[in-house]
Amino acid sequence: MVYLDYNATTPLAPEAREAMLPFLDGDFGNPSSIHSAGRQARAAVDDARDRLAAVLGTKSHEIIFTGGGTESCNLGVMGMARAHAMRGKHLIVSAVEHHAVLHAVEHLQHFEGYDVTILPVDSAGVVDPELLARLIRKDTTVVSVMHANNETGAIQPIGEIAAVCLERGVFFHTDAVQTFGKVPLSTQWPGLSAISIAGHKFYGPKGVGALYLGAGIALSRTAHGGSHENSRRPGTENVAAIVGMAVAAEIAARSAESESARLEPLREELWAAIHAACPKAIRNGNADKSLANTLNVSFPGADGEALLMGLDLEGVCVSSGSACMVGSIQPSHVLVAMGVNPKTALATIRFSMGRKTTVSDISQAAAAVSRVIGLQPALAA
Repeated sequence: MVYLDYNATTPLAPEAREAMLPFLDGDFGNPSSIHSAGRQARAAVDDARDRLAAVLGTKSHEIIFTGGGTESCNLGVMGMARAHAMRGKHLIVSAVEHHAVLHAVEHLQHFEGYDVTILPVDSAGVVDPELLARLIRKDTTVVSVMHANNETGAIQPIGEIAAVCLERGVFFHTDAVQTFGKVPLSTQWPGLSAISIAGHKFYGPKGVGALYLGAGIALSRTAHGGSHENSRRPGTENVAAIVGMAVAAEIAARSAESESARLEPLREELWAAIHAACPKAIRNGNADKSLANTLNVSFPGADGEALLMGLDLEGVCVSSGSACMVGSIQPSHVLVAMGVNPKTALATIRFSMGRKTTVSDISQAAAAVSRVIGLQPALAA
């Protein structure tokens, strides 16, 4: 099997698994309990919080543990919006956000009276900070623009966006689920209020994430039932997962630059082979402003579902650029926002590489793509 779907999830790092094992067996205490077993679990959570804060360059009390990237995005966007509703109920999000953000603001719009402005992107999937500045109003409270897109890998000018938000006095949240452990990420950008990350995207366990929230920023909880996480996110902490995520974060941060340097030529080799086999193929996004591990390719005129299944039968694991919604295939909202024809968007494959990707994997994947393409008359012509 050739696995090229690292943007969907990554394998658990052996070091993270090793760190988790004690808390899956003998050290099973509830971190909210006051007895010795509980105190031991609390110490593990506190240590993990300190370690993750060190990686992000922030303070431990600014880290909130969650159940994953979706919850972190919901808590960051909805939590800040509700906590500051008296200031205004206007929100701005980019057109290419993950549904964890888009669906959150849609809920606020439809059920809580918020006004939402969608910030467009260019053909490379990148927003314009100057346009953002013009769209901010007196009643704008929260802006959310992801650090890098999960489908195309397009990297946004987060520093510039944060500066605009700081100047205009609005809170800025960024979904960094796809960038943490791949590119340098710092909480020190002036104007950056909140960052969402997810453990399973950087070789940690699934079902755990974190939200960085700048000190002093009010947050309205999105769930109720306890005073955990300093009364910001109720629910018994997943000790094993939190410990594993912190270890994975340290490893990923140390190797981010070297791993990107290793993967970029592999990505370019794969694209060259695909384009040689199918000159009609279109590369979506700008390679110079994209994650080094991500390649998004459209095959105009092809049956996207057949491409995906064909590659799966060839033993190559990839993702489609479309999402399955209630049994019907919908074109990617990301690609459509970039100006890609909806039919072409339906015939798109995302290749995403990671720590275990080798030169041999790329060669095998390229050969598989060539064979699958040969079965589609529209591409072989």
